[in-house]
Amino acid sequence: MPVRSLRTGHRLTELGLGAAQFGNLFTETTDDESCRAVRTAAEEGIRYLDTAPHYGLGLSERRLGDALRATPRQGVVISSKVGRLLVDSPDTADRLDDDGFVVPATMKRIWDFSRDGIFRSVEESLARLGTDRLDIAYLHDPDDHWGPASSSGITALTELRDQGVVGAIGAGMNQAAMLTEFVRRTDVDVVMVAGRFTLLDQSALDDLLPAAHARGVGVVAAAVYNSGLLSTTAVDGSAYYDYGAAPRSVVDRAARIAAICERHGVELPAAAIHYPLRHPGVTSVVTGMRTAEHVRSNVARYRAVIPEALWEELHFTGLVPDPARTS
Repeated sequence: MPVRSLRTGHRLTELGLGAAQFGNLFTETTDDESCRAVRTAAEEGIRYLDTAPHYGLGLSERRLGDALRATPRQGVVISSKVGRLLVDSPDTADRLDDDGFVVPATMKRIWDFSRDGIFRSVEESLARLGTDRLDIAYLHDPDDHWGPASSSGITALTELRDQGVVGAIGAGMNQAAMLTEFVRRTDVDVVMVAGRFTLLDQSALDDLLPAAHARGVGVVAAAVYNSGLLSTTAVDGSAYYDYGAAPRSVVDRAARIAAICERHGVELPAAAIHYPLRHPGVTSVVTGMRTAEHVRSNVARYRAVIPEALWEELHFTGLVPDPARTS
């Protein structure tokens, strides 16, 4: 699978595996199922894997680490995230986590972008992953924590990068505006933008991507299905859009995009994966993959041939700006 490089030298495959579902996101999975997904990803050429402590209260990291012990690590790039510490919570252990993960709430998440918090978070992630180094560490969702995240958080990650514990540093968020500020005002190597550079939302296109290009910062596009609405060939109006009910106007626009895709012999999810990669500033596209079948399906979509005429029609109808024309 083709790769695109960060300025740190890390080579990310154009398609990456997002491991949130290894943490039982919305539904339970198993250790074996996660292991098979990672093994299949390796067989299909995927060499970029993303996780976070937030995903299943550490379960995603632990399962990914277990799977990697049985899979050749050569050339594999692993990213995780910092900013949410996991703290034992015996008082809530008899109930389920309330953040969308089907796991017992034996721990709680504590926001912490201090130097000690970042160091502790990385140390605990390394233990769960069974490795001594993180290729990429992202500040995770610091929307309400710009001050500490952009000061002590970035300083701590820079120190860990200088020590060789972390290879590249960045931030991962569901918005483009603050990521643009991280790019302009700090020494990040890469940012992960979730749901903001898709067929339905191009808010990263005007400011974030030009700023990242100007400073040599990589951009990873995640949540390219906008949490479900773009994940099926025929648009399902009941599917999630950005983790909630999809507005009728968005469903209608998705259906119009899907109809144009169909006329060009392209499945909507394949177009959703390919769209961000048309921008030269995008390093990789990450999609969630829970099972081996999910991996094969997403790889098939990635390998689909998309005619230029599709992008031209989407662009000139005003539905979706073509980043190859605007970048």
